[in-house]
Amino acid sequence: MDMANALLGRFLGAALAASLLLPLTGCAGGDEPPRSSADGSPVVIAPGKPGEGSRTLSPGQAARQRPDDRPNAADRAYVLHMIEHHRQALTMSALAPERASSDGVRRLAERIAASQGPEIVAMEKWQARYPAPAGDPGGHDHATMPGMATEAQLRELADARGAGFDRLFLTLMTAHHEGAVTMAGEALAQGNNGAVEEMANEVVAVQSAEIHRMRAMG
Repeated sequence: MDMANALLGRFLGAALAASLLLPLTGCAGGDEPPRSSADGSPVVIAPGKPGEGSRTLSPGQAARQRPDDRPNAADRAYVLHMIEHHRQALTMSALAPERASSDGVRRLAERIAASQGPEIVAMEKWQARYPAPAGDPGGHDHATMPGMATEAQLRELADARGAGFDRLFLTLMTAHHEGAVTMAGEALAQGNNGAVEEMANEVVAVQSAEIHRMRAMG
């Protein structure tokens, strides 16, 4: 849970830092803008472009100038689908300790579980923070998610042992990771929420590296 909270905090913190304008804090120097307007209301200092000075804005003006970070349909679909996608990766990884013959495959499965488990919790917390609008069915179809193993493939993996398990695990998990990277790329292209962008970038970075590792192991 602590790792999941840290992940969500990092995702949300990065998104917030990218969009917030800077409030005026600390002691004012001779060249600093005033802390409040003429009527005594608080002000916000908006940094200017390179070579330009900062601007003094009211809180309302500052709020209107922040980028619109509200989740859209692409953000919600990505989080909904990626939770299910990650869950299948955990199901597949849980088979490795008793079936794999390669230490490398077992360690890979451990790393996948250690990273994707907390990511699921972080995404579920994101869903709680941004509940779907009323009337949104929230459904999803496994067939629409790239890289998902079929039920028959999962049964075959569960029945495999030794080197046969290692080969099938690497084949299925490589395809699974490639699908996740595809989904993340779609979210980056179509989504609007900064936290989802951070999550998707994390998936691209981590799972792309693991794809290269699995191809080398195969």
